[in-house]
Amino acid sequence: MLRTLAAALLLAVSLTAQTPDWRAVEAESLRHFQALVRLDTSDPPGLELPAVEYLKQVLEAEGIPTETFALDPKRPNLIARLKGSGAKRPLLIMGHTDVVNVDPKKWTFPPFGATLNGGYIYGRGTVDDKDNLVACLMSILLLKRLNVPLDRDVIFLAESGEEGSVRFGIKFMVDNHYAKIDAEYCLAEAGGGVRTAGKVHHYQVATAEKIPYAAKLIATGPAGHGLRPLRTNAVVHLSQAVAKIAAWQPPMRLNDTTRAYFERLATISSPAEAERYNNLSHPDRTAAIQEHFADKEPGHNSMLRTSISPNIIQAGYRVNVIPSEAVATLDIRALPDEKIDAFLDQIRGVVNDPAVKVVREDRDTRPGAAPSPIQNEAFRTLEAMVKKHYDGVVTLPQMQTGATDMAYLRARGMACYGIGPAVDTEDGPKGFGAHSDQERILESELYRFIRFHYDAVAELARRR
Repeated sequence: MLRTLAAALLLAVSLTAQTPDWRAVEAESLRHFQALVRLDTSDPPGLELPAVEYLKQVLEAEGIPTETFALDPKRPNLIARLKGSGAKRPLLIMGHTDVVNVDPKKWTFPPFGATLNGGYIYGRGTVDDKDNLVACLMSILLLKRLNVPLDRDVIFLAESGEEGSVRFGIKFMVDNHYAKIDAEYCLAEAGGGVRTAGKVHHYQVATAEKIPYAAKLIATGPAGHGLRPLRTNAVVHLSQAVAKIAAWQPPMRLNDTTRAYFERLATISSPAEAERYNNLSHPDRTAAIQEHFADKEPGHNSMLRTSISPNIIQAGYRVNVIPSEAVATLDIRALPDEKIDAFLDQIRGVVNDPAVKVVREDRDTRPGAAPSPIQNEAFRTLEAMVKKHYDGVVTLPQMQTGATDMAYLRARGMACYGIGPAVDTEDGPKGFGAHSDQERILESELYRFIRFHYDAVAELARRR
């Protein structure tokens, strides 16, 4: 009996010792977050070095060794590793140090000021991706300080070049230093809580993503004087081709992630919405539902298929000259298993005009990969942490319609999961979202995400 009591007391003391002082953690997190947001790491040109130097200093002051790897010395990638027992394969936690460009004239608060105002922190990178960067930093610092016994190595990768220059970041690391980041699971950006009217409605964990491609429609015809309209006018042929593509809905294809997403979303939706989500594959209902999505829910429509958006048109140089060439650039977001060359052939069939060529364009794209599993330890752990930290809301596996660097890791067989803080649905339309001119994060949601992140990492990596 005494031995049992002593063991229980020892366990209780151990667990207490491993509980962070969250008030102190929040103050430290804010300090690191503001320091990193205040560093202009815009890509291009891509000057991530100051952020890496900051992280390196913080980590090594805590006795956590770091390594840096760089294709360009100004754009390094940093790795820190806590060793585990080796009983399980490592866990990779990842955030990118670069941010998209800004036009300072359009910002109310300085884009690199990390200004606190009204409960929000304003600045470029506050939700893409210095929130994840700081969460990774705090998780590895806390594991080290609390001396948490680990069954897995925990690897922190602070990567460069995510915003369009992957050859300096994840591609460089995967191609040249994969052994340094090889892991069973990865936690990175792209998911998060969906908050409406001040309350988190559900939490999305990104388990798959579409792949970006680009193509051009090139229409040609004889040049001429505008006083004599020609049916061979390249602008006319291009316009007709663009209209045909805009009217075309590529075939719907669900995968494990999107199927589970709509099934779970139906359980927390209004009756009318639930009926649509539950009947997506119904042969008599699907056409009307897909048309509703195309008109009213474009994000969901994009999740169902490879999508095309004609975004740039170039033609002519003066009003009275019929141009000999007109060009439209297409933004193609492909399902992970799409065969892009075959898809371009489908576009050619839709255009059906010998005066218009369909040409694939070079783009800094990512590899396709199957969705990460949702029936495993990692996803179940994230679900449990969502219930703990986000008031028991439903977790939805999500296929990102955008692109992240997890694609490179999924293509190598790593199970990757995108997570993030809760963000207000109202923020995007108001211009406060990622890549906007007033990017911001709720201070309280940054702190909640850091607690969520640490608990998820500790639960996945700790010794049993």
